[in-house]
Amino acid sequence: MSLFGRLFGGKSKEVEPEIYKGFRIFPAPMKEGGQFRLSARVELDKDGQTLTHSLIRADSFKSVEAANDAAMGKAKQLIDQMGDKLF
Repeated sequence: MSLFGRLFGGKSKEVEPEIYKGFRIFPAPMKEGGQFRLSARVELDKDGQTLTHSLIRADSFKSVEAANDAAMGKAKQLIDQMGDKLF
């Protein structure tokens, strides 16, 4: 499996993105042992292109739901702080 596949769950079903201030946020927790690492993909369509930022943090959670919730919070924080300079 490619690095991108490992980072974003390989062939598993991708969740619907949450739209926040025009950005699409896709939580994509990475399973490590019995826990899940915080990970997400943030996308923005600008000038006819889709810009993508991969968010991976060291934070680990016991459940995929907790990792998803934390990823959404971190992604929103980044969007608030950086806007389209994130790319």
